Amino acid sequence: MRVQITHLGRQPYRPVWDLQTRHHKAIVDWKIARRRAGLDETIDAPDRPLNHLLFVEHDHVLTLGKSGDAANLVVSEARLEELGVAYVPINRGGDITYHGPGQIVAYPILDLELFKPDIGWYMRTLEEAVIRTCADFGLSAGRVDGLTGAWIEPEKGLGARKIAALGVKTSRWVTMHGLAFNVNTDLDFFNLIVPCGIADRGVTSLERELGQTIEMEEAVNRLQGHLSELLGGFSPANSGVEIT
Repeated sequence: MRVQITHLGRQPYRPVWDLQTRHHKAIVDWKIARRRAGLDETIDAPDRPLNHLLFVEHDHVLTLGKSGDAANLVVSEARLEELGVAYVPINRGGDITYHGPGQIVAYPILDLELFKPDIGWYMRTLEEAVIRTCADFGLSAGRVDGLTGAWIEPEKGLGARKIAALGVKTSRWVTMHGLAFNVNTDLDFFNLIVPCGIADRGVTSLERELGQTIEMEEAVNRLQGHLSELLGGFSPANSGVEIT
């Protein structure tokens, strides 16, 4: 399986959302056209659009999922403007979250019919990639029953701290959006919201838990490796920056 891996560096939110949307639409439209023509969707079809995996650090932004509650934004939009924080309602699942510098955001645009057509499996796979990346840095992470994401000290109940949030959208088994992993994130920005709509648990980062700044490139490479392994050992296609 070939996946184009693109490291976008630091970018504002909307152009990357547009890029995801273009990649997602290309795969969905291809699948629809093949089915209408009575053709199968073989993995080796020469005109099949590539799957993609985008990595990015965003400028300060709050995103609200389609099922989210706008009341979980706890400051005024005027205050956000003062702080230079964008606010973007979007089409993924989940509630409100923050993206910003020091946070790895990974956007897989994958046709799960080529991997495993199971949303639960896919979400657990994203979580597991973060859990294994935390372990690479000597930090134990896990899951909290009934909640998505990766957590530090999940056994502590209300003392558990979220280190990575998940929110995805799928159409015809093609994914977009993904995960946000707090590496060196300024956690004060989470005070602007009720993170993911969960009021009774906190958020954290690798930097806070380990007491030292983490090399972002190393963290991205570790996360990329675990995603590749867990998704079946995909081989990267040529990568490059594609923001327009």
